[in-house]
Amino acid sequence: MTGAATGATTTWRAHETMSAALGTLAAQGATGALSGERGIVYLSAGRVVHVESAFTPDLGALLTRSGAVPADGWWDAVDRGGAQHRVGRRLVDSGRLAAGALEVCHLGALFDAAYFVLAHDTRARRFRPGAAHWLGAVRSVPVDTVVRESGRRRSLLDRIWPDSAIDTVPLSRVPGAGTTDLPARRVRTLTQVDGVRTAAQIASALACRTYHTLVELRRLAAAGLVTAAATAAPSAAPPPSAAPPPAGVPDPVGTVWDDPDTALLRRLRDALEAL
Repeated sequence: MTGAATGATTTWRAHETMSAALGTLAAQGATGALSGERGIVYLSAGRVVHVESAFTPDLGALLTRSGAVPADGWWDAVDRGGAQHRVGRRLVDSGRLAAGALEVCHLGALFDAAYFVLAHDTRARRFRPGAAHWLGAVRSVPVDTVVRESGRRRSLLDRIWPDSAIDTVPLSRVPGAGTTDLPARRVRTLTQVDGVRTAAQIASALACRTYHTLVELRRLAAAGLVTAAATAAPSAAPPPSAAPPPAGVPDPVGTVWDDPDTALLRRLRDALEAL
């Protein structure tokens, strides 16, 4: 693998994990994209600027399905700013999204995707020096912060229900299981479990961040209400697109972006600014 920012060349063994590879790139101050089995981590000067995983809805899907940004406004920003890696800046400059809201949304999407990329710490595949994400710079995060947060999330989810298959496979409701006395948020999550959808697809349908959906799904599994579908196999099929619903069909999600962890992300953003 070749580092980008310093011009140095570093070769790691084929079995080196994503977290170890990221540590090497951070030490080099590298810029580029590191690909793994479950996603891609984008770095600038050794810091994480974006993470993509097919196991999570992307930022555009979250913003448009929640109503935070109209779908046509999102695609206008992509069309006008994508080639210059300035989609995020285009959203802010056009007045469609406040800068602070973009940063909080971006951090949420970044950490959600990083959880899947680092959850099982699979092998790093390759590094593309100089590669940049079309979203552009929003908020960079130290590599050790991303790795530490991913580990914290994994530990919490495993304490709720120690079966990570719930995170990635199609899910089914357990026949005959009662649903009384469930919190409204958990009921809303359960209604999306249909034997076909994965956690990422459920999160996208609810316009909710994937991590919060995983928490609810693991709680439902612990309560004996949800299980992996009988014929399920791990799937990284992309979640539904960010396109608007057909004309005349109301969006079942509405315009409320249900994200109770916003305060935590704001504190994290403030802490990053203080570094």
